[in-house]
Amino acid sequence: MSSAQLYDTIGATYTVTRRTEPRIAARTWAALGDARTVLNVGAGTGSYEPPGRDVIAVEPSALMRAQRPAGAAPCVAATAESLPFEDQSFDAAMAFSTVHHWQDPIAGLREMRRVARRVVVFTFDTSDPGWLRRFWLTRDYLPEAADLLVGRPSLTEQARAIGARMEPVLIPWDCVDGFFEAYWRRPEAYLDENVRRGISVWARVGPDAEQKAVRSLRNDLASGRWAERNRDLVDLDAAELGLRLLTA
Repeated sequence: MSSAQLYDTIGATYTVTRRTEPRIAARTWAALGDARTVLNVGAGTGSYEPPGRDVIAVEPSALMRAQRPAGAAPCVAATAESLPFEDQSFDAAMAFSTVHHWQDPIAGLREMRRVARRVVVFTFDTSDPGWLRRFWLTRDYLPEAADLLVGRPSLTEQARAIGARMEPVLIPWDCVDGFFEAYWRRPEAYLDENVRRGISVWARVGPDAEQKAVRSLRNDLASGRWAERNRDLVDLDAAELGLRLLTA
């Protein structure tokens, strides 16, 4: 399934649960430096498009493009791997939580490098062999998530392809953007179908794995087992779960 097809499938409730998290947005926008012209690749509904700059968006999914609000940046139907722009057309190119959907991440990143003088990418790191155990949701309930990354280039390889440096991005406990790891201290949220529908991982693992995980989590929340296993999370204000900002 291509990223456009995936988001045409899951995108219907996207704007309800996927909103701009201001603390992560601030990090991303700061990384853009003084760029005036910005290309937003895999832009979705435009949540993280920086204000006060001249932005052009690229988004392959028609459903996602249709949900962009009035006044959002102009949006081109295209993919990261084949950006319809001249070399060095932009001060910066950004990609937020989208690289894992691209058919060829290395090619897409190199295209961003081609069309812009600066590249900023928000993504996640699964280079560490123990990454599946980093987050209780994949460790205890959804190990099938590992299958989605088979054959994908590591984050180190991606960073090397564009000469990027990597910095960790902590997830605040009350993160308002409902991406996969956002509810690490609010496990009940994953029982909400609307929340899950806005997260591509659930659609990609399939309904059997999804229902098994939800059933098991619901039982563990009711019995107190989840709280017992994860008592160290209660006092954390932010968690390091592998999210990274690449800047080149």
